[in-house]
Amino acid sequence: MKSATQSPDLDTSRISVSAHYTGYIWYKHGLSAAGFATGTGRFANAALAPINAFLRLVAGADIDIFLLQRHSVIDHQVRDLIEQHGIEQIVELASGLSPRGYRIKQQYPHIRYIEGDLPGMAARKRELLGRVGLAAGHDVVECNILQEDGPTSIAAVLASLDTSKPTLIITEGLVNYFDLPVIRSVWARMAQGLKRFPQGYYITDLYPDFADHPSYRYVKMAQKLVGLFTRGQWPLHYSNDNAIRNGFGEDGFDQVDVLDPASFYGQLNLPEVKIKTLVRIIRCKVSGE
Repeated sequence: MKSATQSPDLDTSRISVSAHYTGYIWYKHGLSAAGFATGTGRFANAALAPINAFLRLVAGADIDIFLLQRHSVIDHQVRDLIEQHGIEQIVELASGLSPRGYRIKQQYPHIRYIEGDLPGMAARKRELLGRVGLAAGHDVVECNILQEDGPTSIAAVLASLDTSKPTLIITEGLVNYFDLPVIRSVWARMAQGLKRFPQGYYITDLYPDFADHPSYRYVKMAQKLVGLFTRGQWPLHYSNDNAIRNGFGEDGFDQVDVLDPASFYGQLNLPEVKIKTLVRIIRCKVSGE
C-alpha cells in the first residue's frame, strides 16, 4: 500500500503478483499446505506452462526448476544455522505466501519466527496461518523493506526482538525486483541492524548477470517475462561470484558465502540440470558490536 507521498521506487506491491505463483509451486511440489495455494497461483501456473515447456526444450531448465533449487538450498542453510549455530530468531521479509515459517515452526517449535510484508499481503498471510495453524511465537507484521525508518521499517521489526539471541533475516524471490543501488541500501541497513545481536545472519537468493552462460539469451527472455508478469523491471545483479562477495562485504557483512545449488546435487532433494545453474544463494554474517 503506497502513501500519497511515496515515490514509485518505494512501491513493493507488484512483488505480490509473483507471490501467488511461487506459493502454488511450493504446494504443487509438496512443500506447503493446501491453504498456501490460491486461485491466482493456479491460473499463473497454467498460463506459464507453455513458456516453461519451451524453456525446458531449448535451455534444459525452466523457471520452476530454479525456484525449487533456491528454495531447497535456502531451507538447508536455515536448518544448518538453527542446528549448528544456535539461531533462535528468524525474520522472513517480503514473505508472501512462503510456507517456510509454517514448516520451521513445526520442526523447531522454540524458534521465534516473524514474517513481514506489505499490509495487504500481511493480512492475507495472517488469515491463512490462522486457518492452517498459527503456532505460538509465529507472528506476521507489516513491513516495507524500502522504508528507512518508522514503524514498518526493517529496523522496527528488529527492535521487537531479543537482542541477546542469534538472529537470522531471510529474503527469497525479492532482491532482483530492484536496481542494485536500491537493494544495496537495504542490505546495508540489514547488516547494521543485525549488529545489535551476538550473531546476525542474512540469507537470500540472487540471480547474477552471467553473460557467459550458454543459455544467456533465454535468461534475458525470462527476465523480460518476469518483468512483464510483475509490471516492472527485473534487473540481474553482479557478473560473477567474486563480485557478489565483494559487494556484500562493502555493504557491511563480515563473512559472505556464495552457494551454487549444483554443489548440493546428490546431497539435497532438488532438481538437477545439465546446464550451469542461474541462481546463487548468499549466506552472510555480521558479528555483534
